[in-house]
This record gives sequence, C-alpha cells and structure tokens, in this order.
Amino acid sequence: MKYYMGVDGGGSKTYTLIVDEQGRVVGKGKSGNGNHQGGAEQARRHIRESAEMALAQAGLTREQIEFAYFGLAGADREADYRILRPMIAELGFARHEINCDTMIAMRAGTDRPYGVVLICGSGTNSAGRNREGGFYQCGGFSYLFGDFGGGATLCVELFRSVIRAWDGRENPTLLTDKLLRFLGYASVQDMFDDYLDHNRFPPIDTVKLLFEAAEEGDETARRILRVQGEELGRAAVAVVRRLGMENDGFDVVLAGSILAKGKGDFVHAPIREALKAAAPDASLVRLSVEPVVGAVWMAFEASGGSLPSEVYENLKGVAEFEAVAVLRPENGEGTEGKGGVSK
Repeated sequence: MKYYMGVDGGGSKTYTLIVDEQGRVVGKGKSGNGNHQGGAEQARRHIRESAEMALAQAGLTREQIEFAYFGLAGADREADYRILRPMIAELGFARHEINCDTMIAMRAGTDRPYGVVLICGSGTNSAGRNREGGFYQCGGFSYLFGDFGGGATLCVELFRSVIRAWDGRENPTLLTDKLLRFLGYASVQDMFDDYLDHNRFPPIDTVKLLFEAAEEGDETARRILRVQGEELGRAAVAVVRRLGMENDGFDVVLAGSILAKGKGDFVHAPIREALKAAAPDASLVRLSVEPVVGAVWMAFEASGGSLPSEVYENLKGVAEFEAVAVLRPENGEGTEGKGGVSK
C-alpha cells in the first residue's frame, strides 16, 4: 500500500492529511502558523508537529510516505525557497515538493491540474498554472506592491465611507447605522473621537456589514464591493495573459472568505465580466473543500502519475478538516478525528 501526504501551512494554522492509494484518509494533524515570514523557527516547529501528528495517527513512518506535498504561505520568491528547502528537507521525507499555498487552493477547487486561483480573505492573491505547467503569481505582496483589497482593506473602506458620509464628502449610507450598532457607539462623532484619540482600527469582521448593506441596495457598499471585484478581475486577466490561457477552458477557483462565503454576486460579477472578455471559456467556481486536499492531489500527481478518479471522488467532499473520517491502515476500522477546524 502506498501513502501520500499533503500539508497546508497557512498564516494561522498548519494542516496535514495522509491518505492511502485509494484516497482514504488514514491520518491528519494540526498545528499553528506555518508561514516562515511570521517566524521561521515557529513555522518549522508547527509544520513538523502537524506532520508528526498525522504520521502517529496513521501509524506510519516517514519512509512509508510515497510523496509529501507542502503548500506553504510565504513560498513566493526564490528568497523564500532558500529558507524553505532546508526546512522541509530536514523533516526526512525522501520525495517531496514545495509550492505556494495558492496553488493547493487552486488544485482543491478544480478537477484539472491547471487553472487560475483568486484568493480574497484578509488579503488578496492570485496565481495560475497552464496546461504546460507554466506558473505565474500576480500579487500577494501588499498595497505598496500593487495589491488592493481583502478584509483588512475593505473594513477600512467601510469605516472611511461612514466618516465621509458624516462630514459631507459622500452621500448618506446604510453602513452608518450598521457600523454604529456593531461597534456600540451612539453617534459618528463618538466613534470618530474614540478611534482618533486611541488610535483604533476597525475590526476585520465589520466586512460582513458591506454584504448586508449591499443586499439592501446601498450604493456605497455596492461600490466598495464592485471595486474589489474589478481589482480581482484585473489580477485574473493578468495571470491568464501571462500564461497564454486566453483560448483555453479552465476553472477560476475563488478562495478566501470574501469570495467563497460572501453573500450575493457583488464581487463575483466584475470578475466574471473581466474573464468573459479575456478568456471566454473560463468558469468561476467557489472553493468548497479544504486546500490541504489540493496538496494531497498534487502529491499524487508529483509522484509521477495522474490523479486517479477514485482518489478525487473520495476526497472532494472534505469541506471541513475536522469532519474527515480516519481509517487506520493496521485494522481498517474508521474513527472520527477531532484534530482540526476549518480556516
């Protein structure tokens, strides 16, 4: 029996999933931050902890892993790989590969080994792979380096729109009452003074107010979300053109809380419009499984073969990490794992 490992090392959690050659889950692990940019030693420890937890649960050794695939946040440039290659090599998996976590998210959202991924959670990122295996990442490096949006930016746009409506620079908006109630202020003046005097920053979960107001017809909220969609559309088109995918049929996987869970079509519509002009055969799909599943699928493919349909079918329903049933190889009995939660 052959076993394959996928690792998703994110900024807050690191997930590991081990499956057998039929795609049945035999082990999983969870630890903390796996992004070396947030501390290399911490990331090293968490990635190791997650992998060892999965191996222990599966009752396997490193030598029994046919291929281990690591999708890691922060694996963006050669400078990052100079840190990550020795870090991952010291884990002791004979056959392994490292890629940016954007790519395992893409792979988790499509039944093809190529396509485009747009990520919009706390920040934004985009990347793609064409049929020939060419890769291109566009963004993911902050506003200074060309990015716009994600929850960290949208909550600021919401807050400042309320301020601008209050002081007369913009039209009245439903966001005003929603934000005041959410933050617990009696007036915009009270909120303005408190935030200014204490150097406060609007919490990221205020972003949900944008979707609420947009559904109620508020033009300010709709404009903010539309701009976010237009920016993501530009990123998708940049990836498509750089990889020469204009005439191909492929999936554009939408990942991150803003895209995968946001209500309505306010962000998606501008993306769809941009792609219709640049790549008319592309299809938008929301990511519905854990990205670590994409790492497992890429482990199969990186080991030298295509992804068996049985493996794809067995794993495509893994929507939450903690809901994965674990089948121990030594006795074939299923147990319900409790080791992780969805990002």
